[in-house]
Amino acid sequence: MTKKELVLLLALAAINFTNIMDFMIMMPMQEFLESSFSITTQQFGLLVSCYAFSAFAASMTASFMVDRFDRKHVLLVAFSGLIIGTFACGIAPSYATLIAARIVAGLFGGLIAAQGLAIVGDTFPYEKRGRAMGLLMSGFVLASIIGVPSALFIATRTDWQVPFICIGFLGLIVISISYFIVPDLKGHIKSKEERNIFMVYQGVWKDRNQQYALLMMLTLIFAHFATIPFIAPFLTKNTGFLQNDLPLMYFFGGIFSLVSTPLIGNLADKFGKHKVFVILILLSSIPVFLLTNLTHVPIYHVLIITTLFFIIAGGRMIPAQALATSVVPPQMRGGFMNLNSSLQQLSLGIAAFIGGLIITKNEAEELQHFDVIGYISIGMSMVCLLFALKVKAIQTTQADKI
Repeated sequence: MTKKELVLLLALAAINFTNIMDFMIMMPMQEFLESSFSITTQQFGLLVSCYAFSAFAASMTASFMVDRFDRKHVLLVAFSGLIIGTFACGIAPSYATLIAARIVAGLFGGLIAAQGLAIVGDTFPYEKRGRAMGLLMSGFVLASIIGVPSALFIATRTDWQVPFICIGFLGLIVISISYFIVPDLKGHIKSKEERNIFMVYQGVWKDRNQQYALLMMLTLIFAHFATIPFIAPFLTKNTGFLQNDLPLMYFFGGIFSLVSTPLIGNLADKFGKHKVFVILILLSSIPVFLLTNLTHVPIYHVLIITTLFFIIAGGRMIPAQALATSVVPPQMRGGFMNLNSSLQQLSLGIAAFIGGLIITKNEAEELQHFDVIGYISIGMSMVCLLFALKVKAIQTTQADKI
C-alpha cells in the first residue's frame, strides 16, 4: 500500500469515525434520554429508527445522480450536513426537536458511508480491497475504544447534549483537514451522452448478482442491528452491569477489534472473501446467543461475551462490504452503494422498530424477550449466508489511481 493510499484511507477512517460516533452514541444514551424527556423504550426505538429511515430516503434519492459528481465533493457536502445535524442534537430542548435533529443527521450520514465504500471500490483493486475495508472500518473500532467511552464519561459528568457538541467540533476539524488531503475522484464520471439517471436501477433489475449482493447486506444489517440498540439497556437492567461500566464494554471490544479488523481484511484477501465471511457468520451465532440470554453474572463474564460480539459480529462487515463493492463497474458504483446504503438503513430502521415492539419491561424495569431478538438475529444471519454464497465479484479496472 502506497503512502497516498494510506493517507486517503486514514482520512476516510476519520470521517467514518465521526459519522459512526454520531450514530453509536445514541445506543448507550437510552437511560439519559428516557430520564430527560420521560419517554418509553418504544419512543427511544423511534429515535434510532428515524435516523435510519431518513438515511434510507436520502441515499435512495442520491443513487439516481451521485455518479455524476466528484466523489470528494459529494463526501464533503454530506459530511457538512452531518456536522449541522450533530450540533442540532446537542442543542435539542425536547424529544420532538431531537427527533428532527436525528432526521437531519440521518439525511447525510447514510451518504457518507456509501461514498466511503465507493471510493475504496474505485481506488483499490479487488485483491487489496479486504485490507482497505479493514482500515476504513477502523473508524468504527476507534469510536468504540475512544469515542463512546469518552462520550459516556462526559455525559455522566455534565449532560447528554455535551457529547454531541464535542462530536460536532471534531467534525469541523476532520472536514478541514480532509478538504486538503482527499484528492479529486472523477475517474468514474461518464460523458453527458452516456449518463442515465436510471442506470443503477436498470442494472439491478437485470443483474441477479447485484440483487443477491443487496439482499446479503440488507439481511446482514437486520441481523446485526436487531440486537445492538438494546445491548446497553439490557446489560444495565438485567445483568447487574452498571451504567458506569458501559465504557469498559466499548473499550475492550474496541481494543481487540483494533487488532482483529485489519487481520480479518488481510485474511479475506488471502483466503477469499466468501470463505472468511462464511466462517464469521457461523461463529457469530455463539456470542449473539450468549449475549441475548445473559443473566446476573460477574462483570468479566459480560466483557468476554461482548468483546467476542464486537470481534466476530462486527468483523462480518469487512468481507461483506468488499463483496458488495465488487458487483458493479466504477461508473455505477456510487449509485449502487447509495442504493445499498439506503436499503441497509431501511433494514436497520425496521430492525430497531421491531425490536422496540418485541422488548418490554417487567415491574423490576428489566428488559423482557431480548432472547427472542437474539434468535431472530441468528436466523437472519443464516438467510444472509445463503445470499452471500451466490454473490460473484466481477473484474473491473480502477476508476482512480492515487
